[in-house]
Amino acid sequence: MSISRIHNSPFGDPSRATVGRATNIAGYLLTLEDRLGIERLLHDKGTRHARNPPILNGLLRHKLRSSRGAPEPTPADLVVAGSHVTYMISGGGARSATLSMQPVPFPGQVLVASLLGATLIGMRILQRAPLLREDGMIDTIVVLDVKPRQGDDAA
Repeated sequence: MSISRIHNSPFGDPSRATVGRATNIAGYLLTLEDRLGIERLLHDKGTRHARNPPILNGLLRHKLRSSRGAPEPTPADLVVAGSHVTYMISGGGARSATLSMQPVPFPGQVLVASLLGATLIGMRILQRAPLLREDGMIDTIVVLDVKPRQGDDAA
């Protein structure tokens, strides 16, 4: 379902309005490094161990298609691979983890090759998004805080 916005032409008859697709102003932003990491995950079948690879692959491809490029330097409030993210799922308590492009999980990490990680990458602080769960239900996720990756000098 898409939401449409009616635009009145500044020239000519105001009764000839055009209908344009409304875009998500917030949207997602991907750094070049994250975009290449997602493409590498898809190419190398890095999602094959996920619970539902076809849905995850579709979500990652959608993120690649719909995301804009992140400005340089990377905004401090942007969730990128390697950053420490604090988030909340559907009103539950706050959780935090480091977002990772690695194909194998380590304690305290959320993989981009998971529905949670694929949803988080490219989001900004206080941005909300639908989160598809493995059981098919949909929750809402909100990013509460982002700390830059360790060793980054960019603020």
